[in-house]
Amino acid sequence: MFTSVSPLSASADIQQDLFEAIEALKQELNAIILAHYYQEPDIQDVADYIGDSLGLSQKAAETDADVIVFAGVHFMAETAKILNPNKLVLLPDLNAGCSLADSCPPEQFARFKATHPNHVVVSYINCTAEIKALSDIICTSSNAVKIVQQIPLDQPIIFAPDRNLGRYVMHQTGRDLVLWEGSCMVHEIFSEKKLVQLRMEYPQAEIVAHPECEEPVLRHAHFVGSTTALLKYVQNSPRDQFIVVTEPGIIHQMQKQMPDKLFIPAPPNHSCACNECPHMRLNTLEKLYLAMKNRQPEVTLSESTRVAALRPIQRMLEMSA
Repeated sequence: MFTSVSPLSASADIQQDLFEAIEALKQELNAIILAHYYQEPDIQDVADYIGDSLGLSQKAAETDADVIVFAGVHFMAETAKILNPNKLVLLPDLNAGCSLADSCPPEQFARFKATHPNHVVVSYINCTAEIKALSDIICTSSNAVKIVQQIPLDQPIIFAPDRNLGRYVMHQTGRDLVLWEGSCMVHEIFSEKKLVQLRMEYPQAEIVAHPECEEPVLRHAHFVGSTTALLKYVQNSPRDQFIVVTEPGIIHQMQKQMPDKLFIPAPPNHSCACNECPHMRLNTLEKLYLAMKNRQPEVTLSESTRVAALRPIQRMLEMSA
């Protein structure tokens, strides 16, 4: 006699098996799993630490683990390797890149930098190790305003690679920044028209947005901040409905921490899942398990690039203290 097994039940069993196998590998390898808020829910649930770029950098700098498993995109794992040259840094899928990082090729940026001598280069952490090596200070969306405010008023600044974050920093600080014209495909896809229509459907909802969004979208936001700042804001707000204008992976943490509140993902320009980062979503629980099991794919850097990129990251960490 055959016993039928529900596909849903089988899927849940496989998921639980993976959770247990990953936990065992963490102990065996003395590994830490760092995950960005934009990762799929299963990866967030198995991670030791979930955060935005600043928090992940700080955690990577202080960990005593032998192996760092970075559930994010390539530039994030590179940052962990820059800070931990003697540790094994694994990325579940090496193809997990970043449209923003890709929008700033090192050779072109070096030429751009040369046309603006005597400028301090402040680069958003969402860039390659080569761009970090060409920079003076790294920043994140959490600390960009704070870092620019610490630079003398008479010091000209290049801000790269995200033009939208750069414009937001200019508005917040009153500084005139020279902007590299890069952008994030996910944060530029949000539709102002559809956002206004959605607010009409939920008139009591507050709009919270990431500063990588375009200026017309940010004008409608009740609060603008990094992913961590958005999470803290909705925790403390007395409102119980929020339209979330960033990659919807953050909503998993919002729902876990505030199950009685309603979180509505902002709509993209098209009827697709374009507001999900396709690069972030390349990582899966299965790939994370295989990376730990096989000790690869490993993220590596030349020592010259690593050392050059380390200095501006250290300045960021010092200026963020």
